[in-house]
Amino acid sequence: MKKLVFSFVILMFSAFAVNAQDATQTQPVNPNAPEISFEKTVHDYGTIVQGADGTCEFKFTNIGKEPLILSRPQSSCGCTVPTWPQEPILPGKSDVIKVTYNTQNVGGINKTVTVTSNAKTNRIVLQIKGTVTPKPVTTMPEKPSEQGAAPITK
Repeated sequence: MKKLVFSFVILMFSAFAVNAQDATQTQPVNPNAPEISFEKTVHDYGTIVQGADGTCEFKFTNIGKEPLILSRPQSSCGCTVPTWPQEPILPGKSDVIKVTYNTQNVGGINKTVTVTSNAKTNRIVLQIKGTVTPKPVTTMPEKPSEQGAAPITK
């Protein structure tokens, strides 16, 4: 019986602790917070050849009232490398996030870059997609043989 009562007390204590944590994590939204607006969130390479330039840009604007600060964007794999502005983006100003995909791997492209910032919508996912096809094989033309030449024998 003691174990049952003890378990009930622990359960109730845990429920109150979880409820208290939820209440402290809610924060009011800053009406002047920066807002990030992208021209596009998906870039489609279409079909590109292995080894081609896999760089694209995602242009964005801070349409909020305070400076926008981007945190380190995270790519879904090591073959996708984002480059972003390190300095704050002032209200009304624009900049770009460059994404470079390593096109050495043949096959479909479906990668994401998660951009975290101090904006009202603090996480936005950018996507790149397309298909990388193998490089065409180039062959050396055969050298025409000389007419009447006899092979060398020993």
